[in-house]
Amino acid sequence: QLQLVESGGGLVQSGGSLRLSCAASGFTLDWYAVSWFRQAPGKEREGVLCISSTGESTNYADSVKGRFTISRDNAKNTVYLQMNSLKPEDTGVYSCAAERYYCSAYVRPSYEYDHWGQGTRVTVSS
Repeated sequence: QLQLVESGGGLVQSGGSLRLSCAASGFTLDWYAVSWFRQAPGKEREGVLCISSTGESTNYADSVKGRFTISRDNAKNTVYLQMNSLKPEDTGVYSCAAERYYCSAYVRPSYEYDHWGQGTRVTVSS
């Protein structure tokens, strides 16, 4: 079964940090760009960061610049989202998605991604 599985979410105080993981099973992430998305309660899903198959990152959300970083460990078939200086407005369900090779310049429709995870919930308390 081809799937992405997110983990690492939880409850954290404002100013704290979390590291989310997006692990692939049933296929290798080596040839995929992986994006992180988030959806806050009552809001549409937004793109956060993307990392290409060659390690270049693309930022989709100005609000996370300087606070969030994306990385990948192909040996572990996993992509990470390091989130620092968390704010209550970072609260939401974080999901990862994979597309072939390169990050799109802009977030694409959901159906254009090859694989999606189920998401992990992040709650930042004030």
